[in-house]
Amino acid sequence: MKTSSSFKLSRRNALKTLVLGSAVFTVPAIVAQEREVGSHYKKKIDYQGLHQAGVITKEQKNVSFISCNVTVMTLAELKMLFKVLTARITYLTQSNNLLVNDNDKIPPFESGMLGGHLDPDSLTVTVSLGANLFDSRFGLQQLKPRHLVEMKSFPNDQLDPNWCGGDIGLQICANSPESVVYALRDILQHTSMYIVPRWKMDGFLPSRDIDNKTTPVNLFGFKDGTGNAPANNTDLMDDLVWVTAKDKEPHWCIGGSYQAVRLIRFNLEFWDRTPLEDQENDFGRHKITGAPIGMKHEHDSPEYETDPHGDRILFNSHMRRAEPRNPERYTAKLRRRSYSYSLGINNFGMLDMGLIFICYQKNLQKGFIDTQKRLNGEPLERYIKPFGGSYYFVLPGVKANDDYLGQALFNDV
Repeated sequence: MKTSSSFKLSRRNALKTLVLGSAVFTVPAIVAQEREVGSHYKKKIDYQGLHQAGVITKEQKNVSFISCNVTVMTLAELKMLFKVLTARITYLTQSNNLLVNDNDKIPPFESGMLGGHLDPDSLTVTVSLGANLFDSRFGLQQLKPRHLVEMKSFPNDQLDPNWCGGDIGLQICANSPESVVYALRDILQHTSMYIVPRWKMDGFLPSRDIDNKTTPVNLFGFKDGTGNAPANNTDLMDDLVWVTAKDKEPHWCIGGSYQAVRLIRFNLEFWDRTPLEDQENDFGRHKITGAPIGMKHEHDSPEYETDPHGDRILFNSHMRRAEPRNPERYTAKLRRRSYSYSLGINNFGMLDMGLIFICYQKNLQKGFIDTQKRLNGEPLERYIKPFGGSYYFVLPGVKANDDYLGQALFNDV
């Protein structure tokens, strides 16, 4: 017969066994999880190909878009800028042990913010050209992409010159903000003799949406980019996004794309006081599911043909104006790749937050400009105020190790 003390001892031993047993099964799980987290930063996106990465690439969690002005005056110097940019992108998108100098009398070789090792972290750096680069400075006037123009104001815009324009745009994306900042500092350090920053905006996407591979939700609480054409449909991407040999563009443009960048401030305080019914009518979608109003799932067809008078999905809703599907799907000839931003508080004590709207198209007029014209006057304008951005042309990709960004352009000069 067991005594109470022997019972307590046995119970204590049993608890120890349970604890040790759970450790046997738990520790490997924890180690595996840590390895999985570590491997996440080692993911590499190839920067080489017919097209640049970062256009139809699946969105990463963080972005920094920086617009720069060129400070050099000769074509040879401009060409060297793109060779340097290509070299830095090549380096930053690989795994590397970072160089450490042992001479304390000179600056460190790099910032040190990543420690001693560089992981790719799904980094992409997308380089684009503004309309001003094709002025008389470098003799590129005759090689300007046909639709590349300076951004003009639409009726609801309040464009600030300090947030507009630029000769060159750099879109730097990765899955952690430190990877983005490290790449940005590295590029600016190595190109400071060629360019000077004009404006910069940092953005983010919800981590859980990216990790769960669901459509990202914007600061209004609605899914952003549901209507995007699938990136794995090559024919559709050639039809919507990429300049091909069939297009009447300078030959060097083949493989590139037009980029529209819009900085849009949200009036979140006003929006948060707006009834749900009005919010959903303004977008044309249910807020939680992202489904078209009256439907159940995000990617369900809105079935406009069954709603000819706009009783279910209003004619002036964002969804119906942006892509009326009349007469075909993908009426908006573009593909979105947008991010949220946060700049703190404005002078009136209100949140300075909003959207870095980014889209790509093979024809700027038929893509963003025509789409924005359809959106002019939409009810959503009560809550948004575009204040900056620009149009750019994304250079074709780097096809081989001895190639560099913009090489086809310079070969045509």
